[in-house]
Amino acid sequence: MERKRNKRGRYPNRGGFTLLEVLLVLFILLTLASLAVVTILSTQQRAQQDTAATFVHMLRSRVDLYTLHVGRPPTTEQGLAALIEAPADLPNPGAWAGPYVEAFTSFRDPWGNYYQYIRPGRDGREFDIWSFGPDGIDGTDDDIGSWMPRSN
Repeated sequence: MERKRNKRGRYPNRGGFTLLEVLLVLFILLTLASLAVVTILSTQQRAQQDTAATFVHMLRSRVDLYTLHVGRPPTTEQGLAALIEAPADLPNPGAWAGPYVEAFTSFRDPWGNYYQYIRPGRDGREFDIWSFGPDGIDGTDDDIGSWMPRSN
């Protein structure tokens, strides 16, 4: 028995995709999308950590320059704000040659927390600058500090 064609040249009883075929295609698309999302999120997290580490080391070099000019790093009370505006309690205000960072510099890390600064630093260091890292909690393994070696 031969099937007859309709006016447009198509077979009248020919069906479309089966439900199984549609579900299979959807499963494949969702799997690919989830892999892409996981890759993007891990790349974004690594980029945020790299940004924080770069900024910590930039601040460290600016505090070193401040120290070279003034003779000592800012106190904990003066903090990183001493890099933008000369502290009022400097023994020799003329030695301050700043600003050492742009006035619009935000001292917030990629997670919205302020970078921390203390003088003297821990373990005999002259000062420390650090970010709490992604978890926002001080003293955890994900903290990013000026005492850490720079990664490439």
